[in-house]
Parts: sequence; structure tokens; C-alpha cells
Amino acid sequence: MNQQTLEKYLWGAATYLRGHIDAGDYKQFIFPLLFFKRICDVYDEEYAAALEESGGDREYAAFEENHRFKVPAGAHWREVRAVTSNVGIAINEAMHAIEKANPETLSGIFGEAPWTNKDRLSDETLVNLMEHFSAHTLSIANVPDDQLGNAYEYLIKQFADDSGHTAAEFYTNRTVVRLMTLIMDPQPGESVYDPTCGSGGLLLNCALQLKDAGREYRTLKLYGQEINLITSAIARMNMFMHGIEEFKIVRGDTLSQPALLENDTLKTFNVILANPPYSIKAWDRSAFESDPWGRNMWGTPPQGCADYAFQQHIQKSLDPKNGRSISLWPHGILFRDAEAKMRRQMIEEDVVECVIGLGPNLFYNSPMEACLLITNTNKAKERRGKILIINAVKEVRQDKNMGFLEEKHIQKIYQAFRKFEDQDDLAKVLTLVEVEAQKFNLAVSRYIRPERHEAAVGEFGAALEDWRTSSDALKESMNQLFATLDVSKSK
Repeated sequence: MNQQTLEKYLWGAATYLRGHIDAGDYKQFIFPLLFFKRICDVYDEEYAAALEESGGDREYAAFEENHRFKVPAGAHWREVRAVTSNVGIAINEAMHAIEKANPETLSGIFGEAPWTNKDRLSDETLVNLMEHFSAHTLSIANVPDDQLGNAYEYLIKQFADDSGHTAAEFYTNRTVVRLMTLIMDPQPGESVYDPTCGSGGLLLNCALQLKDAGREYRTLKLYGQEINLITSAIARMNMFMHGIEEFKIVRGDTLSQPALLENDTLKTFNVILANPPYSIKAWDRSAFESDPWGRNMWGTPPQGCADYAFQQHIQKSLDPKNGRSISLWPHGILFRDAEAKMRRQMIEEDVVECVIGLGPNLFYNSPMEACLLITNTNKAKERRGKILIINAVKEVRQDKNMGFLEEKHIQKIYQAFRKFEDQDDLAKVLTLVEVEAQKFNLAVSRYIRPERHEAAVGEFGAALEDWRTSSDALKESMNQLFATLDVSKSK
């Protein structure tokens, strides 16, 4: 199969679920079945190779050493495929058996989809679904890791498009992911962390960037935490589908129960990439006030917006000698009054390296403009005491209700970051003294806009900038309100 045929084949599985379950639930059934089929087909491929190598010794071919994953008797795809009644029970039992047989790698990876609920999925529907997947052999020889991994990413994108509001929790715009990875430039042997990893796209892209450049990617150490059970399982499957085995993705609430620890403190990392849930209100603010991990070093965010709780977690998790982070946020994190003291401390510690204002519609189901906040625990000497502001609001292509960065946009922004110098209508280097004079407000439009407004000077110019900042804040508040109303309506 070529890539297009493979993607069409995998997406075809969704047709058997239409009308039976919501589009937002496709992923909890189709991804586990795809992974189940891949494991079994690769097992058969490894068995055949070992059989040939041993001259037909079946006992040798079944040795665990010859297989990446164990598939216990009764849990193979072909055995479940032969079942025609209570199919959901057979699928469920086979998946649990495989998890139990591979506790160090596959524990809980298939999730907890309600396979046995015949009111949602009848035996006939499940039989049709399995027959659809049985049409092709998903061995490594037939479908290499790179090809299947790309198709898996395609499925994630399709499910994001279909599922609407739920997409943001497991999918980050892949063109933004590419830009973030380029800027972070992870090196072989480094540790990379995503505290809200979703389906693992940011982590995975770090490895694939090194691999595509012909560099050693297998020494990269990937770590992630994700609160959602289904999404964390998808992230782990995503890694395996791409042939990545050196990773650790854990499930849990990063703010209340950070799970990646070392010597009774937060584990630190060379690189952190994140697209945290923005402006969440349901979080334990009182616990954060006396955070046992010391993550409230700049202060405690307001109950209605946990953005700086995540940002402080990120900063606390960076390697103090060589730690750099990039996080995707709404613009409000740069200027909101409620977070002014925390923002001031962050700036005064000279960890902010760059702020990049991106265009609208890069968040799923939200028209608000995004920004990238880049921090560094050990800035280059020539960058100390300075912050680069890049206004790339026009560097975006709109496609229906979504924005995308084309390669020319990505390269223009990336090169501006590398050069770290003033560029007309695009970039400006600020000293911390200049930022202090603006009351530590980092609103991108305060410092640079795509069109020059030379006439806006003196007191009038300052008043105009204050008005623009207030306007940006109001626009973000309205976007959040409308998003909340849309979610309530959908429920």
C-alpha cells in the first residue's frame, strides 16, 4: 500500500461506527483495534522469520526473545476474528491478556472502551470492523514504522476535525508543532518533556526531526504526562507505531499530582514543549499556594485561570544548566493584570528569551490568536538582559475555520528567532529596562506591529497602545466566554 491507500483504509474503519457512537468517541475504539492488529501481524512476521532461521523449529520461533511483544494463546487477532457472538467480550479479554503479558510496556495501553456494551456496538458492527482491519496485513515488511506512523498521525488529525471541541485535549496543530520543535532544536541524548502531552505529537516530532536529519534519535529521552486515560494511551500507541521505544508517558493531573519525580523532587529536563489547557478554572488553587514541589516561586495564579501554574511547573522542571522551554498560549498571558506580579518576577529572573505572536485560528475551535513563550535557564551571553519580540500575526494561512503555518512562514519565524535582531515590522530586541518601563507588559502589539504607525508617538501613542492592550484583553475574554457557551450547548 502507498501512503494514500493506507490512510484511506484506516479512515474507512470510521464508517462502521457512524450512527452508533459520537465522532468524539471514535478514537477510543479504532486506535486500540489498529494497535491490536499491528501487534499480532508483527508477531506473526517475527514468528515466520524465527521459524525460517531455525529450520522449522516452532518452539524456538515462539521464544519471547524473538518477539517485541508477547501475544498469549487465545489473544491473537485471528482467534478473536473467529468469534461471531459476544465479540466485544472477546476483544476486551484479548486486549487485557496482551497488557498482562507485557506489563512493563503495554500496561493499560488499550484503554477502557466499553466493548461489551451491545447497545452502542452490536456484534455485527464489531465483526464488520474487524473484517475491515483484516483486509490488509500490517506487518513491518508490508507497512514500515514510518508509513504506519504517518497514517496514525493522519487518523489523529481526522478525529480532531470530526470531534470538534474535544480535539484540543489531544491534538496540537502540526504546523505549530514543527515550528516549536525547530526552535527548541533537541540534541541526541537530551531529555524532552511535555507536561500535558495529549497524543504525544510534540514529543514525537523531536525524535522525528533528528531522524529526518540523519542524526541519532534513539538516544533522545522522551517523557510526558497526560490527565486523560484515552489520550495518554493514544500517545503511547503513537510512539510504538512510529517505532519509538525509549519513552515514558504517565497518566495523571500534572498540577495536582506531577508523576515524573527524581530524588523526591521534580525531575528536570533539557527541553520542554507544551500546549497546556488554557485558562482552566477547575484546579486546586489552595494546594498550589503551599505547593510541596516549590512551583509557586512567582506566586499563585487566580482561580479562574491556571495558565501561570502550568508555566511555573514548566520552569521548575527545566534543567538549571541547560533548560529551555516553549509553550503555546493565548496572548492574555502576556498582559493580564491578574498575573502582573508573576509575569514581573518571571521577566526579572531573565529567563524569558523570546515571545512570538502567532496568527488566529491555530487553536482548535477557537478564533483567538496564539503566542509562543520561550524561556531559557542559561541564555547565551549576548542574549542576557534582553527579550526578543516577534510579531508573526500575518505569517499564517487560513483554511476554512483553521489556521496553518506554511513552510515559508515557519522558516521566516525560525530565522528571526535565530538572528535575534531588530527586523522592520517583524522583530524587535528589548532590554529588561525597556520592558520595565512598560510595566512588564509583553503584549506583542505594544512593541511591534506588521504595519508601522510612526505618527503614534508621545502621550497619544502611549494611550493608543494602552487601548489596544485593553482591546486585546476584552477580545480574549469574549472568545473564552463564547467557547464556554459553545461547550455548554454541545453538552
